Amino acid sequence: MEEKKKLIILGSILGFIGIILGAFAAHGLENLISEDSIDTFETGVKYQIYHALFLLFLSAQNFTTNKLNKTLFWLVLLGVIFFSGSIYGLATNELTNFDFKMIGWITPIGGTLLILSWALLFINVIKKRNNL
Repeated sequence: MEEKKKLIILGSILGFIGIILGAFAAHGLENLISEDSIDTFETGVKYQIYHALFLLFLSAQNFTTNKLNKTLFWLVLLGVIFFSGSIYGLATNELTNFDFKMIGWITPIGGTLLILSWALLFINVIKKRNNL
C-alpha cells in the first residue's frame, strides 16, 4: 500500500478514536474520576488529535520521501500509543485492577517518539535543496 495512503488511514483512525475518547472523557467519565484526571485524559486526546492532523498534513504534501513517510508513520503510531495510551491508563487508573503507574515510564518514551517525528520533518525540509 502506498505510504501516503497509510498516513491517511492512520490519521483517520487516530482522529476517529480521539473524537470518541474526547466525548467519553466529557460525558462518560465526569462522575467516575476527578476533574484533574479528566484534564489529564483530555491531554492525551489533544495530542492524539494533533498527530492525526499531522499525519493528514503529511499525506497531502510532496516534499517527503516514501521512506521518510514510513518512518514518520511508525514514530507517530508508537508515540501516540505510548504517550496518549499511557495517559489514558494513568488518568483512569482508579477504575481498573491494573496499576498503570507501573508502566508510566513509557509516557516520556512516547513523547520522545512524537518529538522525533516533528524533528525529522524539520530536518528533511532544511536539507531539501529544491524549492518546496
